[in-house]
Amino acid sequence: MPKETVTSKHRHIRGSRSYWTHAAPVLGLATGLAVLASVFKTRFNETNDVIDLALPPQTMFVDPRSFSVLPPSISNRDGPYSTPYFNPTNTTPPFFQMFHRDFLRVLGKKPYILEVAMNDTFAFAHEAPIWVEETGDVWFCSMDGGALGYSDWDNNSRVGRISMRDVEAGLSIRDDPYLIKKLNVPVEMLEIDSLQMTNGGSGPYRGQLLWITSGRGHHHPPSIVLQNPRPPFNTTVLLNNFYGRQFNSLNDIKIHPNGKFFFTDTIYGSINRFRPTPMMPNQVYSFDVETGETRVVADGFVHSNGIAFSQDGKTAYIADTGVAGGNSTMGPATIYTFDVQNSGTFTNRRIFAFIDAGVPDGLQLDAEGNVYSGTADGVSVWNPDGRLLGKFFTGQISANMVFAGDGRLVILAETKIYVAHIAAKGFALSPV
Repeated sequence: MPKETVTSKHRHIRGSRSYWTHAAPVLGLATGLAVLASVFKTRFNETNDVIDLALPPQTMFVDPRSFSVLPPSISNRDGPYSTPYFNPTNTTPPFFQMFHRDFLRVLGKKPYILEVAMNDTFAFAHEAPIWVEETGDVWFCSMDGGALGYSDWDNNSRVGRISMRDVEAGLSIRDDPYLIKKLNVPVEMLEIDSLQMTNGGSGPYRGQLLWITSGRGHHHPPSIVLQNPRPPFNTTVLLNNFYGRQFNSLNDIKIHPNGKFFFTDTIYGSINRFRPTPMMPNQVYSFDVETGETRVVADGFVHSNGIAFSQDGKTAYIADTGVAGGNSTMGPATIYTFDVQNSGTFTNRRIFAFIDAGVPDGLQLDAEGNVYSGTADGVSVWNPDGRLLGKFFTGQISANMVFAGDGRLVILAETKIYVAHIAAKGFALSPV
């Protein structure tokens, strides 16, 4: 059995197996954070054992060895969306769930995460986060179809934005951010006719928001669209077909360092009954804005979804969310990696990670090459080798996220938006 001593500030544990440790008591999150807002001094040995522990606030360490063998009496999580999600410390979200010591490099010494916007009756913050440094805004889209999306064959979804200046102003009212439980900053939602069922976004590209839409009905095809981030919010459609054939329902998009757009196509528009029967495979495409050339670069997916690139553009990451939208738990909930050839095609497909809660949706990378994915219980983070480091545990579907400046991660959680202040930094998502 591990030896344990408890002080008023933190739990100090030595031992090698079967323990969960935490830095904020389950009883009263605010109290725990106030007590533990001190600089951490955490030491691990080479096998991830905790030698000395004083974790950052809101951080829970769960040793993977502590749950490698569970008692038969513990209920089996029998599907990707079965609840409760894996939270052995029974901690109230949001918090940082750490599985490996290297997650501390992501978090830094004094990380914190809190809710900054909420609407329990409307999934206003679904996907497509775009950080616009010049205006200080983060843009996003509401859910296209689905529960609380209020959009269907006859009704369009919306795009919206929050001001990160409002967020920082709200945080500045207290000297200690750990004493602020949540904010409720204004959210502006817009209905733009040329953006039909927006689902992905990136950039800015040449000062414009880069959106990808799933389309709606027969006469609003899936499209790649540029939008002015300032009034009158005018738009330009760049692509809406593949040699005369409509795409199924475009899902996500990223800009490669070479300036080309890469995007995924899947059938969720049809599954959610706002698009007609799919007519093409679920594939990944590239689009050259200068020449207009569109080509397929990868196929063989059940539902190709999120997409991201390493900072040098040599590695692509694609999420396959095949288990979502089907009647079986056997489909993929998997992130794959590929080598990106000079021609733009993807080769050498290999498994990067499998998701334990829901599916891997939106993907982002930080400047150290760590991979972030939205999932059913928050945002998971892996190192470049595919080792799960930890989670931004929100306890609810958090489909996408974006770095809004260095050390600031904005997480979209359908009816809520969270902001995490951490040590990790993003990098420019557009070369121009």
